[in-house]
Amino acid sequence: MTHRTFSLFLCALAISCWPLPSGAAEREGREAVRMGEVVVTAPPITEGNRVNRLASQVSTVTEDQLGDLNAQDFQSAVRMVPGVIISRQNPVGSFGGGDGGAIYIRGMGSSRPGGEIQIAVDGIPKVVGVWAHPLMDTMSVDRAQRIDIYKGAQPVLFGNGAYGVVNVVTKRQAEEGFTTSVRAGYGSYSTFAEGVEHGGRVGNTDYYVLQSFRSSSGHRDYSSGELQEYFARVGHQINESWSMSLTANATNNFAEDPGPEGNPAARQGTYRSNDEMTVITLAHQYSSVRGTLKLYWNRGTGDWQDQRDPAGFFYDTTTDWDNYGARLQEIATPWKNGEILGGIDLDFIGGKVAIDRDAPRADSTFPRETFRILSPYAALSHLFGEKSGGYAIPSAGARYFSHSDFDAEWGPQAGLVLGYGPTEFHASYARGVNYPGVYVVANSNLFWGGNARWKSLDAETVDHYEAGLSRTIGNTFRADVTYFTDDGSNRMILVTSPAPPRYENIGDFRTRGIEVTVTWSPLDVLSLFAGATHLFDQSPDNLPYAPDWSASAGFNYRFLRNFKLSADALYVDNQYTANNRTANWGGSSIAAVGAYFLVNAKLGWEFNLRTLGAKGELYVAGENLTNESYAFKKDYPMPGITGMAGVNLKF
Repeated sequence: MTHRTFSLFLCALAISCWPLPSGAAEREGREAVRMGEVVVTAPPITEGNRVNRLASQVSTVTEDQLGDLNAQDFQSAVRMVPGVIISRQNPVGSFGGGDGGAIYIRGMGSSRPGGEIQIAVDGIPKVVGVWAHPLMDTMSVDRAQRIDIYKGAQPVLFGNGAYGVVNVVTKRQAEEGFTTSVRAGYGSYSTFAEGVEHGGRVGNTDYYVLQSFRSSSGHRDYSSGELQEYFARVGHQINESWSMSLTANATNNFAEDPGPEGNPAARQGTYRSNDEMTVITLAHQYSSVRGTLKLYWNRGTGDWQDQRDPAGFFYDTTTDWDNYGARLQEIATPWKNGEILGGIDLDFIGGKVAIDRDAPRADSTFPRETFRILSPYAALSHLFGEKSGGYAIPSAGARYFSHSDFDAEWGPQAGLVLGYGPTEFHASYARGVNYPGVYVVANSNLFWGGNARWKSLDAETVDHYEAGLSRTIGNTFRADVTYFTDDGSNRMILVTSPAPPRYENIGDFRTRGIEVTVTWSPLDVLSLFAGATHLFDQSPDNLPYAPDWSASAGFNYRFLRNFKLSADALYVDNQYTANNRTANWGGSSIAAVGAYFLVNAKLGWEFNLRTLGAKGELYVAGENLTNESYAFKKDYPMPGITGMAGVNLKF
């Protein structure tokens, strides 16, 4: 069965499942659109910032913002969040990670292609087990109920490789009854997007399923891509205190490399990926203690076809990864306003590699290798005073890392939150830990004669300091200002001379910066956002994906009762980029790209189909409306003005 046939089948299935109008169906929806009612417009860009009990600031993007941004992939979902920088080279699909598609936060993530930034699903990391970095194409935006972005090191909550974290909280049916949604859109460069979702809750049992598909022929020769996503969740409340759930998802994707402009012979083929992830969760909640046990398994294949090495030979690299483990967490409140967080993670991360070369070079393989990390953690916090008046929340915690192949490490974390009425101050320190991935063994075996110098490597570390102040005025205005600094040590650098090539812990880096965000809703029908990040101290001065300035702004405006206009603008200063995948050819290729300013907008008309109990939206959306000439990667120009039109229906 072809994918398009399967998509039509799912659409027909969803239509057959449409419920009759009910109170539950009327209540469900991302925003109220009943005619004649006064509605409050959701904020643009992000839902806002919050500070957790460990004094970490978290920015959240919800389904509301994803729809307003017309986000078609994972990078699009977070590209406007202050402090976040993305890379890409295709309208749809990310070429195997790195500068072909990755997420960076305040200069973090550039030593491997986004590998210092943990990309997680419901708290479980999603990473290519050999190469120790995420693949953006395996992170569909459609499964996200919300996306939480932590912009500093998070050793206690997220563990290894968490200099910053982007965590997807997946969709579920929270209310009694049934919901169904269908969407489709078509735009520039034969870009097509469709999706079907259906959820239900009956008594103590809930479920949610979705399917989505996106494809594009691309804006240049050999820049096409395709994304497929399938997701299912089923949950059951066993009794008053205990529940369990099962989530499963699969992706099937590809993206082409168009090559540098004017030099198509230098293109690096096609990257195909497929990925499957299953998580079983057992949860409990009592009056003074709550917790979860999660068992997970993530497997996938990355098939990089038609690569070209400097000598002109072609080869394919196939990577199979298997990550699995268990995560136990308990949160206890043994006394009023006190909280003890504790848990232990057991993660197995690994995979194998096969290289199929053209003659005269021989094929080569790297047999399966698996690293194990056992990491218990604990944190203590207490609320002094009351949130309605003056209060203070000090906290302290640490995670201990025991690695199967490298020395043990500690990741301490401490914070303080002070508040009085609408004003809140937070300060925190955290030490992030990033262990070498299986790639250090794979590269040695595949390319460097099998030397064992990788065994002497240490974990990379970063010391993150942050202090911030926020102020709210009523329910309409909030402003945040945050100062941050990151000092990194033991960064692994590829050394090629004297032979043999190997990684060594000889790199350091430093960033200092300030970030400001403002959210204001002067009217029920109008919400505005603006934010900026300034990195005023960077070492080395060519640190990739760390522009001196980046800023974003946007608004949501409802007018003529049924219309909604969402617009956003993004400025990114001159920056350096790096093709990290060429490191084993003698060093990282660092190049500068120019500043760019992008303007995007979406206009929607909302309507009700009362006889079917449905809500709908017809929309047109445009990106790069000023026809800016820009690139995330040297000699890889991105499209000019593009457009899309579509329809969303929810029953």
